[in-house]
Amino acid sequence: MADLFLNSFHTLSHGLVGYVVPFLFVLTIVVFFHELGHFLVARWNGVKVLTFSIGFGPEIVGFNDRYGTRWKLSAVPLGGYVKFFGDDSEASTPSGDALSQMSASERAVSFHHKPVGPRAAIVVAGPLANFILAVVLFTFLFSVFGVPNTSARVDGVQPGSAAEAAGFKPGDVVTSINGSAISNFLEMQRFVGAEAGNQLKFTVKRGDSTVDLVATPQLKEIKDRFGNVQRLGILGISRSTAAGEVTTEQVNPAVAFWMGIKETWFVVDRTFSYIGGIFTGREAADQLGGPLRIAQVSGQVATIGFTPLLHLAAVLSISIGLLNLFPVPLLDGGHLLFYGIEAARGRPLSERAQELGFRIGLALVLMLMMFATYNDILHLASS
Repeated sequence: MADLFLNSFHTLSHGLVGYVVPFLFVLTIVVFFHELGHFLVARWNGVKVLTFSIGFGPEIVGFNDRYGTRWKLSAVPLGGYVKFFGDDSEASTPSGDALSQMSASERAVSFHHKPVGPRAAIVVAGPLANFILAVVLFTFLFSVFGVPNTSARVDGVQPGSAAEAAGFKPGDVVTSINGSAISNFLEMQRFVGAEAGNQLKFTVKRGDSTVDLVATPQLKEIKDRFGNVQRLGILGISRSTAAGEVTTEQVNPAVAFWMGIKETWFVVDRTFSYIGGIFTGREAADQLGGPLRIAQVSGQVATIGFTPLLHLAAVLSISIGLLNLFPVPLLDGGHLLFYGIEAARGRPLSERAQELGFRIGLALVLMLMMFATYNDILHLASS
């Protein structure tokens, strides 16, 4: 095990600047907008914000704004937090004694003295800001750089593949899958990749006729250009791209915005499909990654260009938004769970019950972080 740690450390430190700088760039953008969502809605609801921090631990640099909020950059750049007036900790846990001793003016700006509706709005604003950021980034990328477009034509069929068994032939052009229109080869790849083991109905244009084919993509491990392994549904068809066949479609901002929404939903849907696959045994949990994996991928993507790095930031923003909505105490979703119970009961849970919930949530989050880091170490050691 010690060798695994040493090897992974060597792998990561070898390209320290190449990994760390893109990682900090991507993570800072995502964390800033998440906390900004909490901050803005808190201000709109009259809650006093004590601290806006990017990172945890000792402060590196900071300043106070005219409302008394301390904006700071902290030493451990693995997240961030907004601390409200009345919070006992950065996780927004309440202190019963302190809350009961507040004056009327203090209660007016205390987070925990606000009705359950505004509190829920403040909490959900963080993940919502992550989704909005993703849509904005995707919209920017689509409207400025356009959308690569290659027809969904089949140029080759692998022997023994699902495509051969289904009757695909070179020259076929896929026009729809399960009734959903397919406009390019990448769109078809993404659809098929998420449906391993599921029977799909393909509508194919073959010459002047239309043919319906049924195929079940096979789950296989695929390596990307950096050697990272992904498990995807594969048909076993190939597309050869001659010069001039790969085009870039320019789209206006309105169309790009709608495409950004659809792209965001695709990532959300794929994430839930993966999580469901873990519980059903169809997917492997070793694909879960933590900070080390994110740092590695950020560095790899940065070598391609700034545009892919923005795309990664959008995907990571969605992932962090979804993670925070899980109904685990300590996360935003856990707070929302408590507020839902409070709304149903007409009164909040006892301080002891909330404290127990936060302890359980902390344990779950720590276990997830340890598992993800263990996966990262194994991944780095094998790369």
